[in-house]
Amino acid sequence: MIEDYLHKGCHALVEGVNPAYGYQPSLAAGIVFCVLFGTSMVAHTAQSFWSGKWWCLLFAIGCLTEVLGWAARTWSAECPYQTDAFLMQISTLIIGPTFFTAGIYVLLGQLIALLGPESSILRPSWYLWIFCTCDIVSLVVQAVGGGMASSAASEVDGDTAPGTNTMVAGIVFQMAAITAFAFCGIDFLVRCRRPQLRVRFTPRMRLLVLATTFSVVCIYVRSIYRTIELLEGWSGYLITREWFFIGLDGIPMVLAVVVFNIFHPYWLLPREKEARKAESWVSLTRPDNDHARPQSTTSNQYPRYPSPNSTPNRPPLLKDLTRSLIRE
Repeated sequence: MIEDYLHKGCHALVEGVNPAYGYQPSLAAGIVFCVLFGTSMVAHTAQSFWSGKWWCLLFAIGCLTEVLGWAARTWSAECPYQTDAFLMQISTLIIGPTFFTAGIYVLLGQLIALLGPESSILRPSWYLWIFCTCDIVSLVVQAVGGGMASSAASEVDGDTAPGTNTMVAGIVFQMAAITAFAFCGIDFLVRCRRPQLRVRFTPRMRLLVLATTFSVVCIYVRSIYRTIELLEGWSGYLITREWFFIGLDGIPMVLAVVVFNIFHPYWLLPREKEARKAESWVSLTRPDNDHARPQSTTSNQYPRYPSPNSTPNRPPLLKDLTRSLIRE
């Protein structure tokens, strides 16, 4: 059959014979997104080494996965019937955003560690273990589903439904985790309006929270699109039109990761000295704090202040942060 012949080697598009995509991928789009994700990957890698925030390499790994996927689509633009290229882009582009969400989960944990336990319903380390575990489960499920669907798609009259449904399950599970995370984020913002936390919640931290919110929205939009796309099947309306894929997957993912190149946590998170200073200031200005009002003594009535030689208290939950897998 001609289809079997076309799937071997590299052949130009034949009129009347559709590739597995349902269209011929755009060469220009493939190159542009490879450049965008590649540039962001290099920038995140350099920023991670320069700042010492190794957990930010999660964004770089996600970018690498996206580069591989878009490189496969670039390959398909020249060889639209090439099975390996089609399978490669399915497997990589479906799991790439998982690394972005993992980085975001760790980031919120860092913010909570700096502001103290009263800023969140969960401990900072729990964000790493709970949500990153969900990310790993989602990653495995989507990868297995992608492999099943890819294998079936490469066969004549292969049944892609089991693999597709597995991928959808992984994406829906990821959306559920992101939704739970969003509620935790809203709770965090509400708590940060309290007077004792408002002092420590600096303008730079607010800017970082806005960047994080923007990234989460982009990932959420992409997840909704992917879910509907796959539920329609491999011959559905969305999956057979590339401009949907570019506008609702490629562009949102670029924005979701590039925003952290611009608003990098190293520049916007307080340094340890700043965090200690803010904590000390809040302690001194609390109405119920002994340091905030004069104390009676036998020799005079002057206020009692902390000894200059005393060691300042460690900010709450920094110990939890150091015990986590994140190393600053």
